[in-house]
Amino acid sequence: QVQLVESGGGLVQAGGSLRLSCAASGRMFSSYRMGWFRQAAGKEREFVAAISRSDASTPYADSVKGRFTISRDNAKNTVYLQMNSLKPEDTAVYYCAAKYFGILAMRAGEYDYWGPGTQVTVSP
Repeated sequence: QVQLVESGGGLVQAGGSLRLSCAASGRMFSSYRMGWFRQAAGKEREFVAAISRSDASTPYADSVKGRFTISRDNAKNTVYLQMNSLKPEDTAVYYCAAKYFGILAMRAGEYDYWGPGTQVTVSP
C-alpha cells in the first residue's frame, strides 16, 4: 500500500509555471507506475501524464504535450509535474495516482491509490 500527498499548487498568471510534487509513503515506491490527473469544476477527471517505473515511458495528454513534464525520483519517493506556459484552461484540482499491477495506464479507473489533490488556478 502507498499513501500519496500532492503539493505545489497555487495561483499563477497565464504563461507562468508551477511544479507539483507528489510524495509517497510506504514501501516499494519504485514498483509503482505513477500518473497525474486533473479535474476542473463541473468536469470529469482527465488524464494529464504518466510515468513508468523506470521513467522510460512518459505519455502525455495532447492538451499538455510540450508544456508539462512528468518525472520521478525513486530515491525520494516523489513524482513531479513541471507545468510551463500555463493557460486558464489548466485550472483544476490536480491528483497524483499510483498503479502497481499491469501496464502504464491513462484511465483513472486503473489506478489503485490517490492523493487528496492540490488546486491549480491560472488567471488570464
